[in-house]
Amino acid sequence: MGLFDKILSAVDNPEQEASADGLGSILDTVQQLASNHETSPTALQSAMSIVGNYTRSALQEKRSTEGEGSVEQIISQFGGTQASTQVVQMLFNTSQMQNMLGEVGNKTGIPESVIQTMLPTLVPLVLNFLKTGNGDGDVDLADAMQMMGKYLNR
Repeated sequence: MGLFDKILSAVDNPEQEASADGLGSILDTVQQLASNHETSPTALQSAMSIVGNYTRSALQEKRSTEGEGSVEQIISQFGGTQASTQVVQMLFNTSQMQNMLGEVGNKTGIPESVIQTMLPTLVPLVLNFLKTGNGDGDVDLADAMQMMGKYLNR
């Protein structure tokens, strides 16, 4: 089952937190963020995919050192559309941050300084995405967001 199919089944499953409105909020926030920073939505979706990879890696590290409960608490507390510098600081050390900013900058053309100002919004969006019940390690968020946009007619 592909990621998009998993998202749609999560929307239909009352035991998971996904909803069409919730997914729409993620897309709306990404579009607004792109507009506010004069960045193309496609570049920002690619950036979000890279940030998602780093976020999942940081969560896996937290899971191995602090346990599953810690990861679930982080996702529950910070997964949403509200910006949070706290979760960025909680998940990434200086080296991880530099690597992530460099990779996003190189692959998307978005200046690292702009990406750094976006991270407090992007990381909670990634966590929100994971709350839909699709926390597998093989998610391409950019592709999933494009499919969601088509599905939700946005």
